[in-house]
This record gives sequence, structure tokens and C-alpha cells, in this order.
Amino acid sequence: MQHNEEQPLSGGNVSAEVVRVGDTVRRPAGPWTPAVHALLTHLHESGFRAAPRPLGIDDQGREVLTFVPGNVVWPARFASMRPARRLARVARLIRDFHDAVQDFTPPSDAQWQVLIPAEGATDEAGIIAHQDLAPWNLVVSEQDDWAFIDWDTAAPGSRLWDVAYAMHGFIPLSAHPDWQCADAGARLRVFADAYGLDEAERRQLVPLLGRRTRSMHDFLRGQAARGNQPWTTLWAGGHGDAWRGDAAYIEQREEHWERVLLAG
Repeated sequence: MQHNEEQPLSGGNVSAEVVRVGDTVRRPAGPWTPAVHALLTHLHESGFRAAPRPLGIDDQGREVLTFVPGNVVWPARFASMRPARRLARVARLIRDFHDAVQDFTPPSDAQWQVLIPAEGATDEAGIIAHQDLAPWNLVVSEQDDWAFIDWDTAAPGSRLWDVAYAMHGFIPLSAHPDWQCADAGARLRVFADAYGLDEAERRQLVPLLGRRTRSMHDFLRGQAARGNQPWTTLWAGGHGDAWRGDAAYIEQREEHWERVLLAG
């Protein structure tokens, strides 16, 4: 590829107009871009490198980020997340991000792209959360370097808000027969242990698992009712039904999740 040649990047649900140029990625910018770039700069200065580095705005008004080499895990490479040690690595990576972001002070004029108001966003546990820590945003390189991408919806949230969402995707906590796993409880415990959740956090997490998942269904339903894209297309394609089914699956098993998380 020529250094200045634009190569469209596919994958994900909101990838229109995202291109690679040399060792950079160019994406449409928005009012939230300066705050997101401040966040990513802070993460790199704190030693967290599992995220792209911001390089400013190009002459077309697009944000410029370092290109993260590798392949997105979901769906073709999701089997690589099956070993417990790989699941634990995801949890530790998320913990590293949360620890690095804990002392981040957003710019005074920060604007965030808030898609779903997060529980715990305004209390003492509040952080700037990624909001979409999932297999479709985890890139793994041939050298087995891992990084999360798509930070444009980072916004006020909490550690548990991010963790509940990540557990849904990486365990996974799914009602779909192709993805449902018989050892979901054991994998939930692996994730919680690797992240380092204490007993109080585990008790708070259990009901949050279902609420966080159901919030995705409710968000898609609301956006589809307004005709907003790409959410209307996703709703028509059954994504809302999938999130609702997963939420019901999770909620019906809350006692089981609590037992495995709190077992001595």
C-alpha cells in the first residue's frame, strides 16, 4: 500500500468512512474528539499502550490515530478467547486501563458521545469508561500484542459498567445456542478473579450484568423508533432481539452468578 493511499477498513457496526493511510487510521471527527484524544494521550503517558495513540486532525477534518496491527477477535477468531488464561488476560488488560484512567482529569470543555447514560457515572466510582469493551473491539497481532480500539464513545461511566459489558461479550453470557457456554459461571469467576473484584463489587455486579445488557436492547429500540442509523439497520437485523434474549438469560441465572462469584 502506498504511504498516502486510503484503504477502507471494514468490520464492526459503525465503520463507514474509516480508512487506513500508511501507519495511521483516519476517522470522522466529532465534538467529542478533543476529549477522546486527551484521554488516549493520558493513557499512553500513564504507560497503558493497549490503545491507539492520537495524532491530531488531518486536512480533511478527520481524526488521525496510530494504526493498530492485527485482527479483530470477533467473530472468526473468538475461539482464541476460550482458554481461561486468555479470558484472564482480557480482564487484567481492562483492569490496567481502569487503573490508568482513574486519575485522568478531562478538559474543562470536554464533550463526550454519550450513547447510553451509565450507572455510577457521577459517584465516587466514576471514571471515563470505554463503554464498548467487547471482542469486536479487541485487536490481536501476530506477535500476540493486544489492544482495544474504537474509543469514540468513551464517556463517563464506572468500572463495573465497563466490566459487566465486557463479561457479556468475552465469557460470553449469551442465550444464542451457537455462543452459549456450559461453563459460563466458571468463566465469570475467572474474569472477576483476574480483574480483582472484591466481595462488595461482586454483589453489585450481579444485578448490573442483566441491566447493562438490557440497556443495549433499549438503546437500539429507541434509536430505531427515531430512524437513526446505523442503529435502525441493526434493529431490523435482529440485534435488539439478541440483546433482549441475552438479558433474559442473564437475569434468570442471577442466583447462580452470585453463588459462583462469592464461593470461598
